[in-house]
Amino acid sequence: MSCCVGCCASLTCGLCTSAASTITKKSARLGYCGLFGLSLIVSWILREIGTPLLKKFSWINTSDTLSDEWFQMEAVLRVSLGNCLFFTVLALMMIGIKDQNDTRDGWHHGGWIFKIVIWALLIILMFFLPNPVISVYGFISKFGAGLFLLVQVIILLDATHSWNDAWVAKDEQKWFVALLAVSITCYISAFTISGLLFIWFNPSGNDCGLNVFFLVMTMILALSFAIIALHPMVNGSLLPASVISVYCAYLCYTGLSAEPRDYACNGLNSSKAVTTSTLVLGMLTTVLSVLYSALRAGSSTTFLSPPSSPRAGERSPFLESEELEAGKNKKEVESKPVSYSYTFFHLIFALASMYSAMLLSGWSSSEKSDLIDVGWTSVWVRISTEWVTAGLYIWSLVAPLVFPDREFY
Repeated sequence: MSCCVGCCASLTCGLCTSAASTITKKSARLGYCGLFGLSLIVSWILREIGTPLLKKFSWINTSDTLSDEWFQMEAVLRVSLGNCLFFTVLALMMIGIKDQNDTRDGWHHGGWIFKIVIWALLIILMFFLPNPVISVYGFISKFGAGLFLLVQVIILLDATHSWNDAWVAKDEQKWFVALLAVSITCYISAFTISGLLFIWFNPSGNDCGLNVFFLVMTMILALSFAIIALHPMVNGSLLPASVISVYCAYLCYTGLSAEPRDYACNGLNSSKAVTTSTLVLGMLTTVLSVLYSALRAGSSTTFLSPPSSPRAGERSPFLESEELEAGKNKKEVESKPVSYSYTFFHLIFALASMYSAMLLSGWSSSEKSDLIDVGWTSVWVRISTEWVTAGLYIWSLVAPLVFPDREFY
């Protein structure tokens, strides 16, 4: 057995070393995304099989009345805390980087073996912290997760507007036809999803007024998006409205599917497969949104860019002409600015760590469930996210009318 464990450890170490050596400067962001994805896998595994191990730690198992659900939540929060600390420290280290001549630029892109070791040690050390520290982190994570959802919505809105602007800028009939086709397809999908949800979450013979309210609101919002976007006074387009409509329908589905399995109006109360698929889709959405937010950092939203970034707008030159004439170093003049904000990049991963912890722990609620992300807390988080998304999109359309002297894009 010891020989087998030694071989496994050796293979794991070799795999990590090989993976770290293949991460180049251009793929550094994918490397960080890989670490984040690995933390999700570790959290998921410990949630499912880590309870017996945690019960052996006297500083964690402080009472005989603690349930298995509590230990599952504790495992998830401890892994999340280690991951969050790792990315938070990196974010603090990267504050103020303006160009690639900065030594810290190399820290961001290199030293992967060292980073993997530190990341693993932080996660292990979290299991030696007392329970009150984890409880405080669980409370803070609710706000961090909410902030991550807000950033995710803002990035989605930015992506839809950028997509629309890119196709319109081509100024060719085929692209206008493509815009119309995609918009119609998205709206058909949104209302089809809503119709299916009426069948699944409004079973006959039950008073499901709350579910009906959620579904009707989703359909009203979808129609409102189109009406407002196509209004002559609004400089809107049907494509972003249709994409946001589909996203709101998806959020409504995830909210309704998170209802307790013993709730009579939940038509999926006998389907664990649907719950698993929803979780996998939610996890995949989280990883992709984090990666996309990092790639989009500094591309179209000025406040996400470092001051010296070419995308942050017009800035004064690095050196004034008088300084150049005085004989400044040529390398200093030709220093290349960083293409995105490293600090924002790592902060997004820190917030996503909190969000993933809430996703796996049911938002640290006291509701008992063997399933992941199921309970009334999860329901209201999803529905609230849908309404916030709708509010922000509508505001992006009407804000130029309310403040005509300001530039919003």
